[in-house]
Amino acid sequence: MPTRHPRHAVTETPRVRAALDELRSRGIDFTLGELVVRGAEARLSETARESARHGLRARLAAGLRDGTHGLDPAALDEARERGWTRSA
Repeated sequence: MPTRHPRHAVTETPRVRAALDELRSRGIDFTLGELVVRGAEARLSETARESARHGLRARLAAGLRDGTHGLDPAALDEARERGWTRSA
């Protein structure tokens, strides 16, 4: 059937077949287009979470380096080298 939109073909590799068979066995109706959209949305959401975590780690590391988090870098180095100990 003619269309203006790009066409795609999906081969049911063992992994793809297993995923589709799970849906089929549960009687879940789906179209491949719906699965592609849901997968793309999930991947975008996952990427956004990864990016946010990376940004938070970078901010924490920068704050630890420049002292804005109020931590003593020398104490952190000592804890890393010697481990944590408790005084009684």
